[in-house]
Amino acid sequence: MESTGGPYLNTAAVTSPVGIARLLQMTFGCTTFSLVAHQGGFSAAYGTFCMFVWTFCFAVTVFIMACEFTHLHSCLSLSWGNFTAAFAMLATLMSITAAVIYPLYFVQVGCYPIGCEVRDFRIAASVFAGLLFVTYAAEVFLTRAKSGQVTSYMATISGLLKIVQAFVACIIFGALVNDSQYGKYVATQWCVAVYSFCFVVTVVVVAFSVTGKTALLWFPFERSVVIYTFGAVLLYASAAVIWPVFCFDSKYGSPRRPGLCAKGKCPWDSQLVIAIFTYVNLLLYVLDLAYSQRIRFVSHL
Repeated sequence: MESTGGPYLNTAAVTSPVGIARLLQMTFGCTTFSLVAHQGGFSAAYGTFCMFVWTFCFAVTVFIMACEFTHLHSCLSLSWGNFTAAFAMLATLMSITAAVIYPLYFVQVGCYPIGCEVRDFRIAASVFAGLLFVTYAAEVFLTRAKSGQVTSYMATISGLLKIVQAFVACIIFGALVNDSQYGKYVATQWCVAVYSFCFVVTVVVVAFSVTGKTALLWFPFERSVVIYTFGAVLLYASAAVIWPVFCFDSKYGSPRRPGLCAKGKCPWDSQLVIAIFTYVNLLLYVLDLAYSQRIRFVSHL
């Protein structure tokens, strides 16, 4: 049989440091959701979210490993380096969220009323959920862009920050729909418009990078990303001023949490979460703008 000029299977996909990290991700992910499904149990939206995170990350990691081991990723119309870097960062954020939420809502010290066996399964699942986060964080560390290295945009600090910005925006949206009373003033509606606009554009930037279609744009992608980031800093700066004023100033809202506000259904709590993560995203966009000045884009990666 005539040789095609290279091996059919890429053994480096499972023997390299990144490959080993992905094997551990599959092991810890499968173990985590198996423990929860078998005996640990989950309920309500929080438990469903955790199970979704573990199964989703496991499925995508298996897909990545299979594609790299068989070289099938070369047949996909994706910028593979951008795709894997973006997913690793997203999986890191999702897994640490699940690793915090699950033990917070489902793990207890005593056995009553769930029983000692269920408690032990939940503790074990929480431990493996933490290990899962560590392995995804390790992949981000291993694949991040080094100084002077030519690499994919999503592997750079600026690219990774785009994923974090979108994730933080999702947290803000979750708080907005939880009775935040954002429609009370035009000023707070402006803040919602800021969050929505920046989220959509950030997702579009990530999508173009992952699909490798940036070279097909009729305008310079790199310059547009920097200009957008500068605009996002200004927009978030306005929201960082407006939202706290119209939610916590005594003229418009309440500077303190109302005493009769029910836990989990208090607009003041949602407004506080939004205010905190508005400042978080403002800082992320400022860092993004600073790091973007040091990036030199290569369109064919």
